[in-house]
Amino acid sequence: MVLKKIETKTLDHILDTMIDTVTNSKNEVFSIGEQCRQDYESIVNELKEVKQLSSKIVEEGDKLELQVRSARKKLSDVSKHFKDFSEAEVKEAYEVAHGLQMELTMKRQLEKQLKERRNDLEHRLEGLTNTIERAGDLSSQISVVKNYMMSDIRQMGEALETAKQKQDFGLKIIEAQEEERKRLSREIHDGPAQMLANVMMRSDLIEKIYKERSGEEAMAEIRDLKVIVRSALYEVRRIIYDLRPMALDDLGLVPTLKKYLVTTEEYHKTVKIQFSHSCELNRLPAKYEVALFRLIQESVQNALKHAKASMIKVELTITKAMAKATIKDDGQGFDLNQTKMQSFGILGMKERVDLLDGEIYIDSTIGSGTKVVIHVPLESQN
Repeated sequence: MVLKKIETKTLDHILDTMIDTVTNSKNEVFSIGEQCRQDYESIVNELKEVKQLSSKIVEEGDKLELQVRSARKKLSDVSKHFKDFSEAEVKEAYEVAHGLQMELTMKRQLEKQLKERRNDLEHRLEGLTNTIERAGDLSSQISVVKNYMMSDIRQMGEALETAKQKQDFGLKIIEAQEEERKRLSREIHDGPAQMLANVMMRSDLIEKIYKERSGEEAMAEIRDLKVIVRSALYEVRRIIYDLRPMALDDLGLVPTLKKYLVTTEEYHKTVKIQFSHSCELNRLPAKYEVALFRLIQESVQNALKHAKASMIKVELTITKAMAKATIKDDGQGFDLNQTKMQSFGILGMKERVDLLDGEIYIDSTIGSGTKVVIHVPLESQN
């Protein structure tokens, strides 16, 4: 099958149409959300009035309840001592009791109607709240999609002019995602899951030792069990840290890098990692901190996985105008002419650097290790 080349202008037209559709959808979702907010405010006001009226009706009904009881008592006394009262007095007592009873019945009926109305309004408010929240979530998601389409996809559309290239790149992304899921699955299965299973077995063993032998031996097993639990906790934290280091948002790039490299060195017993830094700025915008962290992380992981290095040096320099990261190892190195420099890992690093208008240099010689240098210009921090 022959794939015809699609012109960039055609791709841009398709993309513009998609963006317009997404924008219209976002506007419709926003309109729905705004209408729901107006309805919500209107119902809140009505509910407030209904509650106030209901409270007033209940209070009036309670007073009428007392009056009805008093009227009934008087009517009962009149009935018992019929001969002591005139016909007019008997008639008046009956009419008063009957009138109060009718008024109380109407009050209670109105109270019931107001209660039903209140419940209906509260139910509608709950539904509107859910709709407003969903509209907000959808609007945010649509914004993400729109921004992605207007930036990353457009850039790829200019770089990847044929449908075949776009398909290959999409398949690589999917393949990388699946590989990452498999890696996480294996790490959790081989690490924390196995350790926790061992904890369950050892806990049963401790109980048996305590019953059949002595408390001292059981305590020794508990101490060993604490070591296993501590290791499992370390593995879970390491996996979470690989996914997204939360300290990056709270502490910034340098402390997070320092912690990551120390943790990595502790995990890989045969590798020494040195970290040095010189920074004029305490914090950078999130996009720079995330990108620099991931680039350094990827370089360090490549040195650990492929270079068989015993020493990795990481240097980070940040000025007001530029950020520079150098990752150097003493591993086995590789031939730049024979290695596929367009492999997905390196391609991902290059694209991340390109998004920041930066540059990446890779220098490696067989037997002399590898050096990765990353330059990223910084926007004005003023």
